[in-house]
Amino acid sequence: MGLQGVVRGQKPITTNPDTSRPCPDDKVNRDFTASMPNQLWVSDFTYVSSWQGMVYVAFVIDVFARCIVGWRVSTSMTTGFVLDALNQAICQRAPSQADNLIHHSDRGSQYLSIKYTERLIEAGIDPSVGSVGDSYDNALAESTIGLFKTEVIDFIGPWKSIGQIEWETLKWVNWYNTKRLHSKIGYITPQEAEDQFYEALNTPRKQPNI
Repeated sequence: MGLQGVVRGQKPITTNPDTSRPCPDDKVNRDFTASMPNQLWVSDFTYVSSWQGMVYVAFVIDVFARCIVGWRVSTSMTTGFVLDALNQAICQRAPSQADNLIHHSDRGSQYLSIKYTERLIEAGIDPSVGSVGDSYDNALAESTIGLFKTEVIDFIGPWKSIGQIEWETLKWVNWYNTKRLHSKIGYITPQEAEDQFYEALNTPRKQPNI
């Protein structure tokens, strides 16, 4: 009958697709598995309400051990914001052409921007993009963000400032990577999973390119 209920408040939209730009193919197809580190990264960002306004938090996750390799907190949804998280990941992991690394994201304009795409190409990373408005096409990133919202944002808030959010995010990422046990990787931490991988190969970890 064309009836619609009134919705109180408005959920911020973080994925604004840019249909004017060419879009990379989806090279993941919902298969969020990797046989080694630096084979597949997924990226996404979320929003947090604070007394100073909306704050955005971006993550880059290495799929192999669910390790968070880059993150950033900002008060705006600019390309530079997600690019900072990517640059942190590249600096920490130092991927090479031999890794054949794929970077997967949604179709947000930030991830399809010229600057972001150029940085991926410069680092030898192959871009992959899912469909619009389908969380399953970036499910692992959505799942990690869900944990972040549950274990930090909803648990500790309300939030007064971006500085408070940034500090708690820093502590959570360190705990997530080094202390939190993950069922998907055999109830060990991401750091332990990667250590075991390199020990089995008798190969030292890649050192950050800094």
